[in-house]
Amino acid sequence: MKNIILFIAISAMPTFMLFAQNITFEAVLFEEETNEPLIGATVLFERTGQGNVSDIEGKVTIENIPVGKHEVNISFLGFQTIDTILNISENNSFCKFFLHEANEELEEIIIHATRSTRTIKNLPTRVEFIGLEELGEKAIMNSSNISLVLRESSGVQIQQTSLSSGNSSVRIQGLDGRYTQLLKDGFPLYGGFSGGLSLMQIPPLDLQQFEIIKGSSSTLYGGGAIAGLVNMVSKTPEDEPNLEIMLTQTQALGSTANTFYSQRNGKIGYTFYGSGHYQSAYDPDGDDFTNLPETRSVSFNPKFFYYPNDNSQLWIGLNGTYDNRLGGDLTKIKDRETGIHQFSEENTSTRLSTQAVYEKKMKKKGFLQIKNSISYFDRKLISTELDFSGNQWNSFTEVNYSFEKNKSAWIIGANIYTDDFEELDSTNPRNQQNLTIGAFGNNTTDFSEKLILESGFRTDYSPDWGFFALPRVSLLWKVTEKLTSRIGGGLGYKIPDIFTEEASQLNFQNVLPIDKDNINAERSYGLNFDLNYRGTIADKITFSVNQLFYLTSIDNALILNSQPNGKFQFENAEGNVLSKGFETNIKFTYHDFRLFLNYAFINATLNYLPNNPQKPLTAKHNAGSVLMYENEKWRIGYEAYYTGKQLLSDGSSTDDFVIMGLLIQKHFDWGSPFINFENFTDRRQARFSSEVSPPHENPIFNEIYAPTDGFIFSAGVVLRPFGNHHHEHH
Repeated sequence: MKNIILFIAISAMPTFMLFAQNITFEAVLFEEETNEPLIGATVLFERTGQGNVSDIEGKVTIENIPVGKHEVNISFLGFQTIDTILNISENNSFCKFFLHEANEELEEIIIHATRSTRTIKNLPTRVEFIGLEELGEKAIMNSSNISLVLRESSGVQIQQTSLSSGNSSVRIQGLDGRYTQLLKDGFPLYGGFSGGLSLMQIPPLDLQQFEIIKGSSSTLYGGGAIAGLVNMVSKTPEDEPNLEIMLTQTQALGSTANTFYSQRNGKIGYTFYGSGHYQSAYDPDGDDFTNLPETRSVSFNPKFFYYPNDNSQLWIGLNGTYDNRLGGDLTKIKDRETGIHQFSEENTSTRLSTQAVYEKKMKKKGFLQIKNSISYFDRKLISTELDFSGNQWNSFTEVNYSFEKNKSAWIIGANIYTDDFEELDSTNPRNQQNLTIGAFGNNTTDFSEKLILESGFRTDYSPDWGFFALPRVSLLWKVTEKLTSRIGGGLGYKIPDIFTEEASQLNFQNVLPIDKDNINAERSYGLNFDLNYRGTIADKITFSVNQLFYLTSIDNALILNSQPNGKFQFENAEGNVLSKGFETNIKFTYHDFRLFLNYAFINATLNYLPNNPQKPLTAKHNAGSVLMYENEKWRIGYEAYYTGKQLLSDGSSTDDFVIMGLLIQKHFDWGSPFINFENFTDRRQARFSSEVSPPHENPIFNEIYAPTDGFIFSAGVVLRPFGNHHHEHH
């Protein structure tokens, strides 16, 4: 018996020795499409928890791996995750892996705003990209509109222009919202009379990605893009049905429901998006004036897609929105008008728009696109002392053709844009009609693998404002595998209209119409230069640094001056508006952790005033940080944003402040419940200075420089009944 036991023990010794042996595992990771090494990809041994990150050559080294079978996970942001089983031994301790890009791949995503089919890393134009995961995070933080999405980008300010209605505008690098062009799927969106309501009426759930171009972009899409443009790209149908339902409730009595459905069956596809939002009048300050207006909003957006063959497609969309916002004296809103409780402001708006796009791949790498949009917007503004209403028709039609030749790509096209505003119920209506006809060409040439030049030219003509010649140029230099640089610039313009932030703050009361005989169009030039560096720290942490320097100058800036008779008249400034500064963006990635740091220095001066003062409500110093932990089961995010001191119109200075938020979300196959603590330190303007000045019955609303709603707690769930697309983890 002893001999048998001894025999078994001796026989088993090699096996025990084998499993007790630890060896060094090595691997090299490549991008499948290009065979280029992947920097920063993660290899993780599930059972032991051992892992490492690939270096500049795509190499990964992990020491002390036990010999035997292991479940191994290989992942990289924007690429499909590989889950495999490896049998590790002395003769099998080296592997090669080829990762296939995912649809949301950060570096290989196609940027639509540049009118190019190039990937982001091969574009001379600097584009900031916000992908599906970041959009999902911001949709949870604010499911009713896109305002928090844009806060993700450094140098972008969401400026609230009205306490009673909550109207806001997008300011890029300190310039007023009218200088930023909003696009959705390449269509001009929500300009003119819709004003600051635009941001508040775009829910985020049906969006696939955001593209932000800072600096003059009028060559790409015409007037209005002096500060830059924001293009929102919608989700499109896939073979598998996709249904998402998002339900959100806040402690401030705000309720939001969003639904998105899409599917493609052969040659037919469709998407449907619907949203409903209700907000009770909310006054966290206790001053009897609303910080969030009582809001009822409903929107819908069905789209139909037809794919007759592999080379062409047609899609048609319809968008409708009804929005009612009632703010002002809380007592009057909730009960009735009594004594000093008299002030209220009500905005009621209706929007209908159509979109149609036909695309066809031609011979010899040609691509034809024809698109049209018609929109109708009706708005009625009623307050204690005024009644301002009107409607606006806009149309946009474009034909463009793109083709490739040798090492260059071309796109040429022409478009027509019409704008017709009619003021109603007025003895002296401030009607406006504008027609703009434009033609453009854009070329991208690869001089070498390291040097790419993009140049463009547009000519716009408006019967009332004349011709505009708009050249633009950008150069990309891939200095090394780690370091790239871009430099570019261009001209821009903006046709004057009465819908400026200054006029909106007056509710257009006593604002005179544009005098076309004595007013010139605003013109601009812009320059930008940036450096981008990617690397690793200790072969485990990947990081990237982007440093941007910019300058934008606006001549003939449209300003609103008071007259002795109490009226307000638009005039051209005799000096320029100059915005210059820099932005720093840093990103770190370590396994499931991501850390974003940014800082923006914005020096925007009004050089038509004595001593060239800083533009009011524009902080010189802004900083932000976002820390995310995300895997297949959890999404946890913490963010903090610093806003420096600002000047008010009277020259006084405001306090600086920091706002912080915390998001926790758990992923299941059926959906993802979440809780969000937005601005949980309750930083709001009322803690620094009053938002409203007496008399109570006819209040004076002070300039808004900080959040007005304070801390908002929300809880909700994203339901995915089909269990598909439940969570893309990269």
